[in-house]
Amino acid sequence: MDAADVDADLTNTLFTEEQIQSRLGELAKQIEADYEGEDLLIVGVLRGAVMVMADLARSFNRHVEMDWMAVSSYGSGTKSSGVVRILKDLDTDISGRHVLIVDEIIDTGLTLSWLTSNLNSRNPASVTICTLLRKPEAVRMDVDVKYVGWDIANEFVVGYGLDYHEKYRNLRSIGTLAPHVYA
Repeated sequence: MDAADVDADLTNTLFTEEQIQSRLGELAKQIEADYEGEDLLIVGVLRGAVMVMADLARSFNRHVEMDWMAVSSYGSGTKSSGVVRILKDLDTDISGRHVLIVDEIIDTGLTLSWLTSNLNSRNPASVTICTLLRKPEAVRMDVDVKYVGWDIANEFVVGYGLDYHEKYRNLRSIGTLAPHVYA
């Protein structure tokens, strides 16, 4: 789905598909350099990170193992509920492994703070975070994020995995959702 298909629902396009792919390629090169000679397990945070995880993994010029977790601090609205729930756990034992959490956005930081703490309790060699987007103005929990695609304003964004009521995830770009959609 392209932005033109939902033009009335967006106030603007923040990042095009081409910009996203280019930035993920840059992040993959940086990650490869940092983990040269190390096995790396990338852990996608379902559901939003599906697009980011797939395209980031395809940008690597090396083998990476992938696994998925589903955790949520969102209800059906546009604000964090403040409660983290684990919906699907890892299938992989991460003891002694280098783990890179891949997410699409850091909003309050609550989910990733909790997830990082949870994974660190499983004795990995390391846990780092890669996110496509971060909202510095919205962060309530201190989260050490090593790889950030872009910092953005504290607006409700959709596309490229980001949703509102499970819609807009398959939008190829990222845009700001018009308030009339969620008001």
